[in-house]
Amino acid sequence: MTINSNMRINSDRLWESIMEMAKIGPGVAGGNNRQTLTDEDAVGRQLFQSWCEAAGCTMGLDKMGTMFARREGTDPDALPVYVGSHLDTQPTGGKYDGVLGVLGGLEIIRQLNDMKVQTKHPIVVVNFTNEEGTRFAPAMVASGVFAGIHTLDWAYDREDANGAKLGDELKRVGYLGDEEVGARKMHAFFELHIEQGPILEIEKKDIGVVTHGQGLNWLQVTLTGRESHTGSTPMPMRINAGLGMARITELVNEIALSHAPNAVGAIGHCDIYPNSRNIIPGKAVFTIDFRHPQKDVITDMEARLREGAKKIADEIGLGMEIEQVGGFDPVEFDEGCVTAVRNAAERLGYSHRNLVSGAGHDACWINRVAPTAMVMCPCVDGLSHNEAEEISEEWAAAGTNVLFHAVVETAQIVE
Repeated sequence: MTINSNMRINSDRLWESIMEMAKIGPGVAGGNNRQTLTDEDAVGRQLFQSWCEAAGCTMGLDKMGTMFARREGTDPDALPVYVGSHLDTQPTGGKYDGVLGVLGGLEIIRQLNDMKVQTKHPIVVVNFTNEEGTRFAPAMVASGVFAGIHTLDWAYDREDANGAKLGDELKRVGYLGDEEVGARKMHAFFELHIEQGPILEIEKKDIGVVTHGQGLNWLQVTLTGRESHTGSTPMPMRINAGLGMARITELVNEIALSHAPNAVGAIGHCDIYPNSRNIIPGKAVFTIDFRHPQKDVITDMEARLREGAKKIADEIGLGMEIEQVGGFDPVEFDEGCVTAVRNAAERLGYSHRNLVSGAGHDACWINRVAPTAMVMCPCVDGLSHNEAEEISEEWAAAGTNVLFHAVVETAQIVE
């Protein structure tokens, strides 16, 4: 028995599961607030676990609280094919970011059960802890520990805004497992995700075949000037840190545009001191986010930023410090897994195109330790990390059907 185009998931069941999960940790504007290791996250985990166990899976839990729902294969020596994403959300998050990938993985298990189909390789559905990084920075912490990027103790020491530590919160909500993080070996890993960008919708493509993940470089800039009265300080005598930040904002935009179309850059977080309406800012602290799928381009963007920012600071008379506060190298996903995704889209008759993911995902870290690929479906107006995030039931079904075919083909149907 081989996989064929007639094999498809139950789209109604998938959608109903997504809507049921969305009832847990509702936001204030139609989305979700189910931040990692909160009480709401614990309830969402419990629901997911109950569904997995009802589908005949056994649940594993590692020391980072990552959940592994396993459907056995026929070959006890065959490494499992893993599939999944995350259930945690932003404080004002949508219903689909991460959730589609986890529940899409569960739907694969359910559909194989319905068809009474066995695979040679086990299939494991994963819910990674703290992908969003909104409560405990940085993002993708659990998958980072799994891939050896972070140590377990370092991860446990991450603190939220109220001083609560990640390790303590794992214990509090009852999801501190005893399995060593990263001990599992994977035959392959697949992650389904909404695009979080507008390309697929604009080009009317059903599926994004993700070939690369953008590298990321976060630089924190501190400009030091002199506070003085906005009304009585002559313009030539001002040492305005806010002016320096404004000019560097323009510089960031120019640098990113010079590497079009794949480069992006922006200042996302900023603090101005003393932040008073009638005081010229004496200090500005802000973070620059540069991304590109090629490491040499990211290096060039940083070098040009440092040179240009120094020139701006010197012209105004500002002191300046630049510190790298985050980042990871670009990702090239496994050719075999990417081909499996592309072949699945073609077998099912879905329009598709190659994509470079502009956001970080658990798949970006797992790619370091196992063959990995991603599937993406469109989202309305490219909007994500927003309660207005929206996809259609048809987009969800198409993405999950491609995921189903790629995973099952890799896991090998038993005749």
